[in-house]
Amino acid sequence: MVRLLKFLLFVLVIGFVGLVGYAYLGNMAPQRTERIEPVTLDAQ
Repeated sequence: MVRLLKFLLFVLVIGFVGLVGYAYLGNMAPQRTERIEPVTLDAQ
């Protein structure tokens, strides 16, 4: 039972390190595109 808990803790730590590494090193920049849309203002 203790070996199973150690393995689960190991997997959680490795997963967390992988997530942090992906967040810092992954290409997570948004893709920017220019959008022009007409706006109708109903002010009188």
